[in-house]
Amino acid sequence: MVICHKTRAKANEVGSMTVIGDVVGKDVIIVDDMIDTAGTISKAANLMKNVGARSVRAFAAHGVLSGPAVERIEKSQLEAVYFTDSIQNNKPHSDKIKYISVAEAFGQAIGRVYKNQSISSLYYK
Repeated sequence: MVICHKTRAKANEVGSMTVIGDVVGKDVIIVDDMIDTAGTISKAANLMKNVGARSVRAFAAHGVLSGPAVERIEKSQLEAVYFTDSIQNNKPHSDKIKYISVAEAFGQAIGRVYKNQSISSLYYK
């Protein structure tokens, strides 16, 4: 496992970022809960490539994608960014941005709650 450690100068501004671990020649996957302006994820991807990663992709549950987010993703070293469709946005066009539907999973969970059935059995077999 590799850690990308960051400090913040102030809200929404990355102060510094360092890689803890070895990414040389490896395919890196960055996992986050949400991407808003894509400043941190873009810097992290660029840093990973600069220290020798073969490729960098990102996965995040929620793609807010406000302000310069799409432009930052496009200009970054990210090969692709995957989001769930958990929030509604205008799904901006970018060949790097992909969406994965969670509609069926949410529907099954809601149905199980309504029927007083186990939700965890959807995920743990």
